[in-house]
Amino acid sequence: MPAPIRLRELIRTIRTARTQAEEREMIQKECAAIRSSFREEDNTYRCRNVAKLLYMHMLGYPAHFGQLECLKLIASQKFTDKRIGYLGAMLLLDERQDVHLLMTNCIKNDLNHSTQYVQGLALCTLGCMGSSEMCRDLAGEVEKLLKTSNSYLRKKAALCAVHVIRKVPELMEMFLPATKNLLSEKNHGVLHTSVVLLTEMCERSPDMLLHFRKLVPQLVRILKNLIMSGYSPEHDVSGISDPFLQVRILRLLRILGRSDDDSSEAMNDILAQVATNTETSKNVGNAILYETVLTIMDIKSESGLRVLAINILGRFLLNNDKNIRYVALTSLLKTVQTDHNAVQRHRSTIVDCLKDLDVSIKRRAMELSFALVNGNNIRGMMKELLYFLDSCDPEFKADCASGVFLAAEKYAPSKRWHIDTIMRVLTTAGSYVRDDSVPNLIQLITNSVEMHAYTVQRLYKALLDDISQQPLVQVSSWCIGEYGDLLVSGQCEEEEPIQVTEDEVLDVLEGLLVSNLSTPVTRGYSLTAIMKLSTRFSSVNRIKKVVSIYSSSIDVELQQRAVEYNALFKKYDHMRPALLERMPIMEKTLQRTEKRSDPGMCVLWGPLTECNWQNRCCMWRMRAASKVLCPYVSLSKQCSRIQVLTMFFGGYVWYYFFTLNCAFLSSAIPPMTAYSKNGLKIEFTFERANPNPNIAVITIHATNTTEADMTEFVFQAAVPKTFQLQLLSPSSNIVPALNQGSVTQVIRVLNPQKQQLRMRVKLTYTHKGSPVQDLAEVNNFPPQSWQ
Repeated sequence: MPAPIRLRELIRTIRTARTQAEEREMIQKECAAIRSSFREEDNTYRCRNVAKLLYMHMLGYPAHFGQLECLKLIASQKFTDKRIGYLGAMLLLDERQDVHLLMTNCIKNDLNHSTQYVQGLALCTLGCMGSSEMCRDLAGEVEKLLKTSNSYLRKKAALCAVHVIRKVPELMEMFLPATKNLLSEKNHGVLHTSVVLLTEMCERSPDMLLHFRKLVPQLVRILKNLIMSGYSPEHDVSGISDPFLQVRILRLLRILGRSDDDSSEAMNDILAQVATNTETSKNVGNAILYETVLTIMDIKSESGLRVLAINILGRFLLNNDKNIRYVALTSLLKTVQTDHNAVQRHRSTIVDCLKDLDVSIKRRAMELSFALVNGNNIRGMMKELLYFLDSCDPEFKADCASGVFLAAEKYAPSKRWHIDTIMRVLTTAGSYVRDDSVPNLIQLITNSVEMHAYTVQRLYKALLDDISQQPLVQVSSWCIGEYGDLLVSGQCEEEEPIQVTEDEVLDVLEGLLVSNLSTPVTRGYSLTAIMKLSTRFSSVNRIKKVVSIYSSSIDVELQQRAVEYNALFKKYDHMRPALLERMPIMEKTLQRTEKRSDPGMCVLWGPLTECNWQNRCCMWRMRAASKVLCPYVSLSKQCSRIQVLTMFFGGYVWYYFFTLNCAFLSSAIPPMTAYSKNGLKIEFTFERANPNPNIAVITIHATNTTEADMTEFVFQAAVPKTFQLQLLSPSSNIVPALNQGSVTQVIRVLNPQKQQLRMRVKLTYTHKGSPVQDLAEVNNFPPQSWQ
């Protein structure tokens, strides 16, 4: 057979291909020639053919037929053959294929070879693709090479030992005696791999962590020598001596100093020296400073040192490199809970990052800005964040609006400021706010008795300017329905009252009913508002006409409301004033159980709350066939005097409760704790979907009692095949520290057979820079009595 072409010629030929088909044809032709050569047992050109095969493999073409040829090259006595054979084994073989076990004896022989380069090839291969069986068989040979005086072999043996420990953790103690003298080596390569080995052992075994804490002074000396040493051309990178080794030592110190006072005290001084002496003009220095900051924040360091670390991150925010700015914002977000005052000093720089063109930087800056909001800076921070909300991309508006709502609720200096801020958000980004914003704002307005006239006037003006923002229109409709008499009477004291007539108000609400911009939910709010005005305005006949028109609406919900309201006018007009009177002040003690922005469950529209109304009238509706008050709510503490009046119309039974002290509303079943571990707590609350009683709605509430946020939080669940599960989007992927907030997520489970639920849960998150993953099972819930 003629001699096969060389690898260089093959590469040149393939590069001349103009199309993918032409390249495939060349590859197939060469593969056929290589197969023929393998069948002929051509030992002369086996090395050349395997090398070409590896190049084809890197291009994405199949090369599995060369696996046994790699083993033949490994068994060869030539170094050039062994080199290509071991390279082919690392690329074409892995522990999933039994062929790799045939290499075990060859690797063992080469680990004891007289040539260090052959030993190095065997160590590299074992450290790259060695299976558990191979690691068990060859761990003793690796341990011997770890004790050798040859620095070339020691560094490769240390990295191979790392792979062995990952595959077979119980072999860790075998390498313990050999690690004692590793840090005394002067060769930087050996030092580097030794630190990697020690880090792996400390991360995998608490006993090893305690054992190696006595090495902290030695690691501190090595790091000090690195930062104080003069110019060394062998290790210098941009004027810094061996930054790779410095980073590795800082990471090991972070592990050793975590939750240990003595170790943290021993490394405080050297961390301060690294933070102050490292050059920041080059990216290499920034990398070392970043690792230093992470180490300072993770150990029990002094307060002054933590302030220094945060100031370094503050300087990073001024760097022109976007990656450095992003890293700084992410790190500050992790530390803001524990060092709030220190981070506050960089508030102006953080706010400036909201104007950055990079999307990732803007998102991190927005999250950090909300974390910095407190009672002292609420006005200034809200001004900046509202400006950002006005100009940001649509993808930010929902999260930014939610953040403003939460911050305003927590730190509002006055109720008027709170209402003005929420209205500004609804005006700016009303279409992006979440569904729960409308009932929350309604409750805020209801409880602010002295602001009713001011609020209804502001909302009426906003409604005249823009009806495209549906949440704003819904709140405005509700408010006009409740306080329309205050709007017409001009009783506003906070600003100059406007002159508006009853007919003008009704014209606006009727315009919402016919507008193409209005959603069905918005039309429901508008029709209900018009109905409420029948007890506040004198234009009752006009309101009757409007209501009667929609009794034949093609919108079923709107038609049903109109029919029921007509029944109130015709048959129960004597009860209408009591039913449509203003909402009482509500204490926010229970969250609404039905996840709807349309409060259609009750004529006195609003969130379900624990109430103490005197001589009030509560009304719920339910299907005539139902036997309970409501599928989501039960009466747990009933007062001694309850008079019940029932009426049937519109396909519903209406229950009226005339009480001296209305019953307290409570959730049908109490919440249950599904998971509690490492500071993370998952609670389940239960609802039933309306109108399908076979669908259970489970809301998870994730809270975090630790001092650091849990980021990248993902909740996953699986159920048996007899159930069907749907996971909705979570409210956030960050579980705030110290129980300062929670992440909620809704699970909908179809349970047609009314069985008790079994669920497997998978939780993944990042805590203090370390990824965490855990599994759990939740069985036999909810109780049969709720099924």
